[in-house]
Amino acid sequence: MTKRILTRRQIIKDATKAGIGSALLLNPGINLFGSDVTKTRVILIRDEKAVDTDGNPDPQTIQKMLDNAVQKLTGGADIKESWKKIIRREDIVGIKSNEWGYLPTPSALENWIKKRVIEAGVDANNISINDRGVLSDPVFQKSTALINIRPMRTHAWSGVGSLLKNYIMFTDSPSSWHPDSCADLAKLFELPMVKGKTRLNILVMLTPLFHGVGPHHFNKKYVWPYMGLIVSLDPVAADSVGLQIIQAKRKEFFGEDKPLNPPAKHIYLADTRHHLGTADLKKIDLIRIGYKEGILI
Repeated sequence: MTKRILTRRQIIKDATKAGIGSALLLNPGINLFGSDVTKTRVILIRDEKAVDTDGNPDPQTIQKMLDNAVQKLTGGADIKESWKKIIRREDIVGIKSNEWGYLPTPSALENWIKKRVIEAGVDANNISINDRGVLSDPVFQKSTALINIRPMRTHAWSGVGSLLKNYIMFTDSPSSWHPDSCADLAKLFELPMVKGKTRLNILVMLTPLFHGVGPHHFNKKYVWPYMGLIVSLDPVAADSVGLQIIQAKRKEFFGEDKPLNPPAKHIYLADTRHHLGTADLKKIDLIRIGYKEGILI
């Protein structure tokens, strides 16, 4: 398969067609791709105060991390302007969270996102935070914009549960996406309730799960305080960065390369087979902000 070489014109054309971050790309004062416009910008922000000794998030630190990441991503003069580059006043916004009991999306982060969306001009009645009930949620049914947010963890069927897999609840048959190690999760972004609506992706790396065996596995032994967030317009690029960190942690913990089983090949295939985004780290403009110790990438 021949891979396209994207020019700036093609990037803007594709982004406009997809409706993902097009307002940002069309603003001549903002370059989301760093000095090289063929690169996808990903923000990795960490703060050693993000979680306490029990792994509980600190709301004020989370707010600062979110604001700094979004402002760096968009190039806005302040946080309100930054969110207005992502969300329009007239939008109906679904915040696709994740409620897995052992490692849910922190409510503090959900609440700060909702607050920032309201400050961007969206009526509170046109915002919903949901996971397993998105198909029957009136806001999600009418949504014009989605914010994709969930914690990173290893997963028995897809290698890792991350941003690409977070949209599996937009189908009435999630298990039908499990064959071949969930290879084609990128197709979820073509579903009618999803297509062209994703404005922002936040992969929660506060206390990721880096190892487990079997469905619904969880063991506190394999959770560690990474204290980070990964933020991008591109879910594939964000997942690719998160995957590298998980793999590096596994090597550090086990003292040798310990490949995921099954491999998280859906991230690579989201790029090479489905052309949803960028998985190649060489084509990602990774901006590291904050705490550097133990960054692993």
